Amino acid sequence: MTTTTRTRPAALTLTPGAEKRIAELMANAPEGAIGVKLSTPRRGCSGLAYSVDYVSEANGFDERIETPGGLFFVDGASILYLIGSKMDWVEDDFTAGFVFENPNAKGACGCGESFTV
Repeated sequence: MTTTTRTRPAALTLTPGAEKRIAELMANAPEGAIGVKLSTPRRGCSGLAYSVDYVSEANGFDERIETPGGLFFVDGASILYLIGSKMDWVEDDFTAGFVFENPNAKGACGCGESFTV
């Protein structure tokens, strides 16, 4: 019997702008940081928020995405909220930050800080 394995798609897609920002973050990372991690902690008036932080060790349950500028992790407990999402980095005259297109989000608070699934 022959078994085949297929590559599992990433939990989310990173745009070139997001990958460039991850590279910039890793170029200026604190000592001991091995990558950047996206999680969705409970916060805000809608329930969940996006949080991007440095990490110093890998967690076996996290999704690991290799980018040209360094490792990017997606929190294992957050993957179900993020499957199919796209993460971008956007800068304009007034703000700069990661922006998410999340097909799982059913609503967001008025200020845009948090979302619900």
